[in-house]
Amino acid sequence: MSVGPARLRAMTTDSFHLHQVASARDIDAHVRQALLECWVDVTNDGGAAGFPLPPIGTQQAAPALDTIIEGLAPHTSRLLTAWDGSELVGWLHLRRDSSPLTAHWGTVHHVQTHPSMRGRGIGAALTAHAHHVAAHEMGLEQLHLAARAGAGLETFYARLGWREIGRWPGALRLAPGDDRDEILMLLHL
Repeated sequence: MSVGPARLRAMTTDSFHLHQVASARDIDAHVRQALLECWVDVTNDGGAAGFPLPPIGTQQAAPALDTIIEGLAPHTSRLLTAWDGSELVGWLHLRRDSSPLTAHWGTVHHVQTHPSMRGRGIGAALTAHAHHVAAHEMGLEQLHLAARAGAGLETFYARLGWREIGRWPGALRLAPGDDRDEILMLLHL
C-alpha cells in the first residue's frame, strides 16, 4: 500500500505490517493514542524508550510524542510503526539532523515493541525497515543510536549489524546506586 513517498508506506511481514509516516497530517487520533499507549506500556514494563523513571502515564508521554509528530517531514523525520491488524505492536523514530555537517547520517530513537508482543521479531523488523528507509529513501550513509547498558540492547543491535563505537560511563542514573552506561552505536548503510 502506498500513498506517496512523503506520506505513508506499508510493508508486510509474516504476522504484522510495517508502516512509515512522514507527515503529522497522517497521524489521526487513533494512531496517536496507540503510539501513546504503547510508549507508556513499554516504559512501565522497564523498557529503555526515553522515560527512565517509571511509572509514567499518558500525561508525561503526550508532550514528547506531540513534539515528534509535529516534527515529521519526509527529508528529516519519520515514524516507523508495526501493526497486527488494527493493534499497534511497536514503533521507532528515525531522524536526520538539518546541519550540513551531519546531514549524511541519521539517528534512531525510541525503538519499542509492546511488552505483550516481544520475542516475535518486531523490533528487528522495525530496525531493518529503518535501515532501508534511511538508505534508500532519505539518502543517509549511516545511522547512530544510543542505548542503555544493562538491558541487553547492545547484543540485540550487534546481531542486526550495529557496532559499538563508544560509551558514556555511568551517564544514566536510573536510581541511587544504579548508574548505567550509555552505549553509542553505529550502522553503516
